[in-house]
Amino acid sequence: MQAADSKLAAEVQSLLDQGYARRALEVADRWCAKSPQQVGAWLARATAHSRLGRIDAADRDLEVAARLAPMDDRVVFLQGLSDQQLARLDASIARLRPLTRRFGPYATEAWMGLVDSLWIAGRSAELAEEVARTGPWKSDPRHALHAARCISHSDPARAAAELAVVAQSQVAPSVRRLAGFDAVRLLDRLGRYREAFDLAQRTHALTGLPFDLDAFLQPVLDERTRSAKKKPSAQAVPAVDGLAMFVAVPRSGTTLLEQMLDAHPQISGIGEYDGLRFVGEAAQSLGYGGRSIDHVPLQDALRLQGEYMADARRRQRAGSRWMVDKNLRAWRLLPELAAVLPGTRCLHVVRDPRDTAISILLSYFHPYSDGWTASLDSIRRVLEAVDSVLPSAFSFHGLEYATVVYERLVEDPAGEANHCLKMMGLELTETMLRPEANRRTVFTLSHAQVQAPINASSIGRWQNYAWAFGSDWESLAARHDARRAAQ
Repeated sequence: MQAADSKLAAEVQSLLDQGYARRALEVADRWCAKSPQQVGAWLARATAHSRLGRIDAADRDLEVAARLAPMDDRVVFLQGLSDQQLARLDASIARLRPLTRRFGPYATEAWMGLVDSLWIAGRSAELAEEVARTGPWKSDPRHALHAARCISHSDPARAAAELAVVAQSQVAPSVRRLAGFDAVRLLDRLGRYREAFDLAQRTHALTGLPFDLDAFLQPVLDERTRSAKKKPSAQAVPAVDGLAMFVAVPRSGTTLLEQMLDAHPQISGIGEYDGLRFVGEAAQSLGYGGRSIDHVPLQDALRLQGEYMADARRRQRAGSRWMVDKNLRAWRLLPELAAVLPGTRCLHVVRDPRDTAISILLSYFHPYSDGWTASLDSIRRVLEAVDSVLPSAFSFHGLEYATVVYERLVEDPAGEANHCLKMMGLELTETMLRPEANRRTVFTLSHAQVQAPINASSIGRWQNYAWAFGSDWESLAARHDARRAAQ
């Protein structure tokens, strides 16, 4: 590596170490332009993109790096992690496993990525073999998390106890948070509801971050005043073709519906793709965020649309006509969605708010981007805000939508799925009614649940925690009951 390249590498690393990922990306961009054959430049760019949550962009950078140095351990390692994030778990396992056998500088981190991929993929026998294998990872404090996961099916009580110990240890907060919510899930499964609730609250308190709920909700609340006015005339932005998007809060039943839709030969689920968030960020940086998005210049809208669609198409299954984006943040970005991606079909999924809330509270969410999940009170405020603007905001923005009620989806899968298919001009297939047979990997909190046939086991789950819900939930629940009863 030449002196100039070494200087750029050091500058990128310094910026990343200080948390300045955007500035690091700018330096990496210059480095790639200056030295396009330098593998380190593409790895630096991939790392900066990854820190910004742009996993599709990082994956494209890694493809270039792999062409330049296909046998480089760092390239293979980062590709293995990228495969995991994009739910290509077989590829992730195949890349990471050999690195753990070579006991090189990436052995321990590759092992951590490998066992994570095995866990998500449900390959429990291989996971147990890896955890039992001797290597430098044995002395890493994170090993205890994976050892406990290994016995979670055979001895859930013991696993919960061991995970709770990790959750209160001195390991990194991200590991403690994972362990804590893994333990919560097991305690809930064992019927130890008070313990599960108390541990969830402790884990939120110990591993959470400050969160400005009012600022987070402002884009949603703005929809109340927008919908009372006449929408400005739309620009001639061409409609996108073959795109459907979930507009729903997490844990509302979107993963089940996504698996059902993905089982149709003409529909491809593209997972929790963050493309719409990047559209919003880019529009904001251009000075056209929020209310002013209606005035974004046509050339900018076309560029943002093209960037969104390019990476979305990379995720789409070959041969499918439609793709379904399950980003679960669209309800904060409806103006951006309508301005940049007109023609998108919106899938509005709703579930009993108390079932949704308890499922959110007891689950792992990132404390920085999803800090609103830390208490039932903040969750209720989010659910109330979203419920107050949907579906009227769809009409205001000219977005075609279908409302799917989770409880009815479980009771009548064909009937509810047909609401979505009608918008796409498609017919129901028998494969859609057996989502458990869909071999597509689900990289979400629901990855274990969708391996089972459609069932009603999660309906009314909140009643196990009825003592945690006060009268302030009654009006929200009543509105959902009315929706559920409607034909």
